[in-house]
Amino acid sequence: MPIKSYLAHPQEGQKEVLMEALSKIDNCEVIPAENKNLLIVVTDTESQTDDEKVKGSIEAIESLKLLAMVSGFNTPKNN
Repeated sequence: MPIKSYLAHPQEGQKEVLMEALSKIDNCEVIPAENKNLLIVVTDTESQTDDEKVKGSIEAIESLKLLAMVSGFNTPKNN
């Protein structure tokens, strides 16, 4: 399962709007930075396909200025 973390930079004055939009996306957790105008976003999906859908949903948000991946890894499922 892919787990990735991102720094999401909002458009000017849009931090709260971006946080609300990100919070509505399944498999996505949002943590606001306390001293910077950015959000920490962690995604945890079941497959690469789901991961791509979540990333596409994030990138489609108008209040998002820049999305930078900080780390990512994929843990294979054990059957």
